[in-house]
Amino acid sequence: MRDAIAKAYGLDAKRIVCGAGSDELLNLLAAAYLGPGDEAIYSEHGFLVYRIVILARGATPVVAPETELTADADAILARVTPATRIVFIANPNNPTGTYLSFDEVKRLRTGLPEHVLLVLDAAYAEYVRANDYEAGIELVATTHNTVMTRTFSKIYGLASLRIGWAYCPQEVADALNRIRGPFNVSGPAIAAGIAALQDQAEVQRAAAHNEVWLRRMADAIAQLGIEVTPSAANFLLLHFPSGNGKSAADADAFLHERRIILRRVAEYGFPASLRLTIGTEEDNRAVLEALAAFMGADRTS
Repeated sequence: MRDAIAKAYGLDAKRIVCGAGSDELLNLLAAAYLGPGDEAIYSEHGFLVYRIVILARGATPVVAPETELTADADAILARVTPATRIVFIANPNNPTGTYLSFDEVKRLRTGLPEHVLLVLDAAYAEYVRANDYEAGIELVATTHNTVMTRTFSKIYGLASLRIGWAYCPQEVADALNRIRGPFNVSGPAIAAGIAALQDQAEVQRAAAHNEVWLRRMADAIAQLGIEVTPSAANFLLLHFPSGNGKSAADADAFLHERRIILRRVAEYGFPASLRLTIGTEEDNRAVLEALAAFMGADRTS
C-alpha cells in the first residue's frame, strides 16, 4: 500500500504511515505527541475529531476563531503558548469547504515554534481546483515538523473500508509505527486502495463532475434565497432563514419526507445550516427540485 501511494504521488514510502481512515492517524498523532498539560489548537469550525482526540489524551483543546468561516493564521498564532504541541488544520475544511492558500499555510508554519507539529488534514484535496492551493506534500518534504493526512474515503469512495495515510517526517513516521496496531489496515482495504490508485481516470472523472456540479448547485441554491458558503471541496454549506417555517430544521424534515438526507451541522456551530454533498446528476436535480419546493411553499401554516 505504501509503495503504491509513493509511486502515485512521487513520495518516499518509508515516510508514509497507513491507518484505518485518517481518523486513526489523527488519534495516533495525538497519542504520540499529547498528554496532560499539553495544548492543541484547531479552528472554530474545524473537524470534530480534533477535539475528541485532544481530550482523549488528557490535553487541552484551544479553539482559534475564524475569519469569514475560514481558518485564520494570525488567530491561531495568537493562541500558541509554551504548552502548545499540535495545530490541526483541515484544508479544505469540513463542513465549510473553505481553504487556506499555500502562502498562508507556509506563513503559519513559519510563525509556529519549532516544537509544534502542524497537521494538515487534506481529506478533500483531490477536489480543489484553486491555483493557490497545495495539500501539504511540499511542507512535509521541506520541514521536520509538518504532517499531511489523506484518505480514500472521499474521492475514491472507499469510506466503509477505512483506509487513510499520512506523509510525515521520518521521525514522526517512526513514532506512529511504534504505537499503531500491527494489523490496523485490513487486506481487503489494502487491495481496494491499490486498485483505486491505479484507476486515476475515474478520479479525474469524479473531480471534473464535482467541478461542474459544485458551481451549478451553488448558483441554483443561492437563487432560491438560501445563502451558500463558497466551497473548494465536494459539498456546500447551506444557511437557511431562521423564521417563517424555512429554518434548517424545517428544511431537514421536508427533505427527509422525500428520502433526501443532508447533514445537520449544529455540532459544528451552525444550527441554521445543512451540509449538502454533491452527488450524481440525478441526485443533484432531485435536491434542487425539493429545495425549490421547500422555499416556495407556505411553511407558516
